[in-house]
Amino acid sequence: MVIKILGSGCPRCVRTYENAEEALKNLGQNADIEKVEDIEQIIGYGVMATPAVVINEKLKGSGKIFSVAEMEEFIKREL
Repeated sequence: MVIKILGSGCPRCVRTYENAEEALKNLGQNADIEKVEDIEQIIGYGVMATPAVVINEKLKGSGKIFSVAEMEEFIKREL
């Protein structure tokens, strides 16, 4: 599983990244988590507002901080 957090590195993006790490830990799962800060790549996913979450190349959501619980749901759907 590959989780990508799309954003400029702002505090909201950092928090979403941390929530993804915690969600993986809570679920006992391993995954690669990548930060994508390149604007061209972000636009390539059709994202207009960050942070955004992409799991296994599927956009899960954008434009807000995703909670640990939300991240857990995204991850569970990809297992």
